[in-house]
Amino acid sequence: MIANSVADEIDDYLHRLFPIPRSLTGEGNRRTFKILEEIVPLEITEYPSGTSVYDWTVPDEWVINDAYIKGPDGERLVDYHECNLQIVSYSTPIHQEMSFSELMPHLHVLESSATAIPYRTSYYDREWGFCVSQVQYQELEATAGLFEVCIDSALEANGSMTVGEICIPGEIEDEYLISTYCCHPSMANDNLSGLLATAFLARDLFLEKKPRCTWRFIFVPETIGAIAYLWHNRSALSSIRGGLVVTTCGGPGPFGYKQSFLGNHLVDRAVNLVFRDIKIDPITYPFAPDGSDERQYSSPGFRIPVVTITKDKYYEYPEYHTSLDNLDFVNGRQIAETLALYRAAIKILDSNNTYLSTVQFGEPQLGRRNLYPPMGGAINQPGAKGEKQSTQDLDAITWLLFLSDGQNDLLTIAERSEISFDRVIDAANILLHAGLLEPVAA
Repeated sequence: MIANSVADEIDDYLHRLFPIPRSLTGEGNRRTFKILEEIVPLEITEYPSGTSVYDWTVPDEWVINDAYIKGPDGERLVDYHECNLQIVSYSTPIHQEMSFSELMPHLHVLESSATAIPYRTSYYDREWGFCVSQVQYQELEATAGLFEVCIDSALEANGSMTVGEICIPGEIEDEYLISTYCCHPSMANDNLSGLLATAFLARDLFLEKKPRCTWRFIFVPETIGAIAYLWHNRSALSSIRGGLVVTTCGGPGPFGYKQSFLGNHLVDRAVNLVFRDIKIDPITYPFAPDGSDERQYSSPGFRIPVVTITKDKYYEYPEYHTSLDNLDFVNGRQIAETLALYRAAIKILDSNNTYLSTVQFGEPQLGRRNLYPPMGGAINQPGAKGEKQSTQDLDAITWLLFLSDGQNDLLTIAERSEISFDRVIDAANILLHAGLLEPVAA
């Protein structure tokens, strides 16, 4: 069940964050991080424009104040302040009069929808343009006379790109990465859903007792932000075991899961176990070097296996990269549903451990430790009542004792026994308390 309070809290942040214009750089990103800091404390870093990071360069900072197309009567037919997707991100400045034939090459429109405004960018080419709906395009085309076209923007070479992170140290050296991206303007599934899910996941671990593993949360602009972060933190990432890229997880559609480049890594197995235990069969997407920042973290030189849990995955829903990816399409409850799955996967990865049975020859006598029913013969007998130890508890206990040879971790035992990970954890705690298990050094 999803707590209404969490869903309502996410809804509040969705409405506050949705109108903010975001891009690779700029004040919109900084405003976004200030709001996210209400959820969890972030360390904010600025990477200067012009910094070389591997084969890339941190771009100039884009400043956008206004953009519009006015008809001959002075009415705004296209207005950036009505929808910040109306401007091609990173458009260069322009202010001049022009005919429709001169304007047309700079208009981007979708044939598949009359009302949707597409999302377009020109980060690394000095271009300008407007994104319009079919309705707007037809109105512009039917208007006689000259248009006043204005993009009040600037590209500042002395600017910077903003990233946020929080590292929550654990008891052992094993470390996991959770990354999301902050560069999209007013689109809710791509990727306000990922931003908020990641912030709430970080808050969970930050407020709880010290986790077993170390968890590194990263909020970066997509592609260039991940590459720049890798460049600045190469040595610190050497102990990363795997991770999660959180994106497009708030739609109304079915759950999906994009595999790591290995396909059967510990993180893959944890996510599969979560879906198995809640009896959901997700859409499984094999790894491909496209999509989001999984291709950066998994690239040569790093090879960090990362997976993604989605709810309407990028590319897979018609509202993707349009103005229809809005707050009618996404809500707090839908994000909270995916948040619960990520929480469960993190619990598995953080709690996973390997144990050794303290009784190596034969099975231990459970009865004298009050772990076995005092009355024999009733186990697995239909209708038997009044037994002290449930068959379910015994199933988990006996599987643990049988497989705890110092080689099998708890995740493997849950997979092999087909018992839920939560029950395996509970049984492990019972056996630890009884002195029948001891942890193997990490």
